[in-house]
Amino acid sequence: MKKDIHPKDYRLVVFKDMSNGMAFLTRSTAPSKETIVWEDGKEYPLVKLEISNTSHPFFTGKMQFVDTAGRIDKFRKKYARKGSAQENRERQD
Repeated sequence: MKKDIHPKDYRLVVFKDMSNGMAFLTRSTAPSKETIVWEDGKEYPLVKLEISNTSHPFFTGKMQFVDTAGRIDKFRKKYARKGSAQENRERQD
């Protein structure tokens, strides 16, 4: 193996799936500005996940509807009909 290619600053970090609230503690180098108090009473850095193995359809066997950050609303707003072509021409005049 090559020397000095792996990070040396591993620490305990809590990863939390924001779609279902599941959290787990593991070692990582992922940066985080937030912290959380874990079950053992100690404070650890918190990394928020949009989806994990506890909510992903491949692992759960179920299709779940997850709308993070209002993506559906953004889509509807972006592609909403602005009115008929006649109304658009009238507005321009």
